[in-house]
Amino acid sequence: MEPALISPTELAARLPENLLVVQVTPSAVYEAAHVPGAVNVQPRELVSGVPPATGRLPDRARLTALFRRIGYTHGAEVVTLDDEGGGWAGRLAWTLDVIGNNNWRYLDGGLHAWHTAGLPLSREPSTKQPTDVEIEIDTGPIAEAEDILSRLDDPGFLVWDCRSADEFAGRKATAARAGHIPGAVNLDWLELMDRGRQLRLVDGVEALLNRHGITPDRDIVTHCQTHHRSGLTYMTARLLGFPRIRAYHGSWAEWGNRFDTPVETS
Repeated sequence: MEPALISPTELAARLPENLLVVQVTPSAVYEAAHVPGAVNVQPRELVSGVPPATGRLPDRARLTALFRRIGYTHGAEVVTLDDEGGGWAGRLAWTLDVIGNNNWRYLDGGLHAWHTAGLPLSREPSTKQPTDVEIEIDTGPIAEAEDILSRLDDPGFLVWDCRSADEFAGRKATAARAGHIPGAVNLDWLELMDRGRQLRLVDGVEALLNRHGITPDRDIVTHCQTHHRSGLTYMTARLLGFPRIRAYHGSWAEWGNRFDTPVETS
């Protein structure tokens, strides 16, 4: 199975089928309201937390403990959702790709769309029987700084920077150096969310990407500050069937705090 969108009504019709529904929100949000049967993964569990590039992938031992806790088995169909328009849900989707499982669905609009559809919310914690799954890392979806440095002059390669325009231009500093990777294109992750439709992906999202030169014939690496916002951009490209999309998990927190990486401002 390939990744796909799933609507609230489609998901509701399939519960309590043998799906692993994962709500990626802080525990306080989960305790207040979650999709019935969903397990909670906190955002901090998906990142290393090690400065300066706190958003890098956790080590294999931490990932193994996490996926065992939520009852994951290899090949399981996973539904990922959050409460913020897809950043953390996309970060989980990327992580699933990294551990070799592309059998995932994104609940379009997440918790907001579910609630607006009039579907029930639960405050009862959901737990799964822990598994003894072994996790291996596939580096295919991962981009490192050196991968980018080696291809900056390659016309078939594109860096998609999904930070704000101020961050991209260097007007807002979030690291030792401000600006962007030379040749990168800027399409803010917020532009992918429809605020009038409970933060679902905007209609015509592929055309939006194409207008920025983000096309499936190119080898694309996406990033933000900590590979949180770029969880959404990575996931969107995957949902559109882009064959060569990776995420730079070091993101600007790494690039901007190194002094051997080129930086442009505009």
